[in-house]
Amino acid sequence: MVFGEMDGCDACNAVMEAQVICRHHAHEPRENQCSSVIVRHIKAPANLVWSLVRRFDQPQKYKPFVSRCVVQGDLKIGSVREVNVKTGLPATTSTERLELFDDDEHVLGIKILDGDHRLRNYSSVATVHPEIIDGRPGTLVIESFVVDVPEGNTKDDTCYFVRALINCNLNCLAEVSERMAASGQVEASNAV
Repeated sequence: MVFGEMDGCDACNAVMEAQVICRHHAHEPRENQCSSVIVRHIKAPANLVWSLVRRFDQPQKYKPFVSRCVVQGDLKIGSVREVNVKTGLPATTSTERLELFDDDEHVLGIKILDGDHRLRNYSSVATVHPEIIDGRPGTLVIESFVVDVPEGNTKDDTCYFVRALINCNLNCLAEVSERMAASGQVEASNAV
């Protein structure tokens, strides 16, 4: 849809997306990095969606490639998690740190510290925002990232791969959230 063809609600949503992207998702990639922003509208209330996204200690609740996650120490900014990745991806482990967490603004940021994969200097930010979809409570989820382009790859190839992973995660988040909402659940858990 072209901006000039949007109705009032679509135009407001587009403005809100642009404002949020400028505020939380403005990465400044270096020459050897790529960056992108992915937007997903979910037909479930924002508090329910956030209750899943905020679980730094349980990404496997909606991320299909995560088989196990162990957090070292208390859950707070600076916490580190060890993630085991399911077979089928070019990785088996990832060590990640919680960089941003704002329960009021619904902001979660992570940085990959290490792992047997090619995602070096990877950082991502996910934000969750209430919106109305078809007259019902819905959610706008925005996730952005910046990552080094591995030697032998192009920026386009790297961005395509990471965007595909994030899109898969966000599609699963939508499926889980919408299923929970349809069954009357209002949130997954209150723990970080």
